[in-house]
Amino acid sequence: MKKVLSIFAVIALSFSVNAQIKTPQPSPKAKLQQQVGLTDVTIEYSRPGVKGRKIFGGLEPFGTVWRTGANKNTTIKFSTPVTIGGQKLKKGTYAIFTRLISAKEWEVIFYKKADNWGTPKKIDEKKIAATVKVEVMEVPFVVETLAIDVNNITNNRANLEIIWEKSYVVVPFAVPTDKAVMANIEKVLDGPSGNDYYAAAVYYLQEGKDIEKAKEWIGKTIAMSGDKTPFWVLRQQSLIHAKAGDKKGAIAAAKKSLAAAEKAENAHHIKLNKESLKEWGAK
Repeated sequence: MKKVLSIFAVIALSFSVNAQIKTPQPSPKAKLQQQVGLTDVTIEYSRPGVKGRKIFGGLEPFGTVWRTGANKNTTIKFSTPVTIGGQKLKKGTYAIFTRLISAKEWEVIFYKKADNWGTPKKIDEKKIAATVKVEVMEVPFVVETLAIDVNNITNNRANLEIIWEKSYVVVPFAVPTDKAVMANIEKVLDGPSGNDYYAAAVYYLQEGKDIEKAKEWIGKTIAMSGDKTPFWVLRQQSLIHAKAGDKKGAIAAAKKSLAAAEKAENAHHIKLNKESLKEWGAK
């Protein structure tokens, strides 16, 4: 009897040891953090593989709702309100589900209840924050592992991209950057520093706003800095003057920026300034 008990103890110990062995997950976890304008976007999901299977229209039948990943729900978190498909979403975390309408069209669902494990048995319409119908584009190769990414990023918008097997979809979304920046500019410029003028001027340049105002602000930045104006600020001044059609002012600023960059031994800005001076016909 003691011998039998000893054998059971050895077996139990063996299972206990084996239970501590770590092996790779079939669908490894992934986390993407991306800033779009002033909005932080965080995506968490598990990444299943094709593994020789037919995915869409096979493992994931058309006419059903897919969890857009594996294991725990795929989620997306926005640090500010956003707009998707013309629909306003509050800041917060949403589950991403996908209604597989056909091989050519999907409906991406942003769901308020984000802590499910997998797709709900029944989608609660009241919990849908936004839905977007998207065209499914076929890629000419097999993408083995599901990938969700944020690309085509500008100050005010970006694309949420989903690609797996041979299917690729894009969900554009907009963020309220311009509204936030404009409100901040108006508030800060009540008593701005040189850095505030610089940030406002560069933003106006990038977004194609009132270039004369940008020219005025960059001038105030340099007036405050005097001889200590950094080469990168002078570089932006040259670009603003060029955009305003003031080639003479652009060349003068670029020469100052070049001299300061050479003193700082900054090869990148030396190259940029030389290229601009050549483009603007400087002598």
